[in-house]
Amino acid sequence: MKNTTKFIDLTTRIIAIGILAYSAFLKLSSAPSAVHIFERINMESTGRYCVAGLELLTIALLLFHKTAWRGAILGMVLMFSAIIVHILTNEFEVLGDKGLMFGSAIVTFFCCISILINQADMEAEFAKD
Repeated sequence: MKNTTKFIDLTTRIIAIGILAYSAFLKLSSAPSAVHIFERINMESTGRYCVAGLELLTIALLLFHKTAWRGAILGMVLMFSAIIVHILTNEFEVLGDKGLMFGSAIVTFFCCISILINQADMEAEFAKD
């Protein structure tokens, strides 16, 4: 169980970091899809840069075992917000991306939930020893 928990934790952290890094890159490079969604919610460009900064902070927290749970919480909040924005603006397919941005937010949200659960399991196992 212990090795499985570690493997799942590492895998979900890598997936979340990869998606967040790509998302932050799109926001920082002013990709048309990122600009479009932030224009729809009247937060272009300040909001886009702030969210990209928070995504980079989340990545930094997820990189280290001791701070991974903080990164998971921040990632959950960011991705929950992204999901709500996509729902409220009715933008499930942004500029022909076939739902990639929306789907990525959902995958990252569930990865962050998994990270929190696995971190709690590993701490409980550590406390037993």
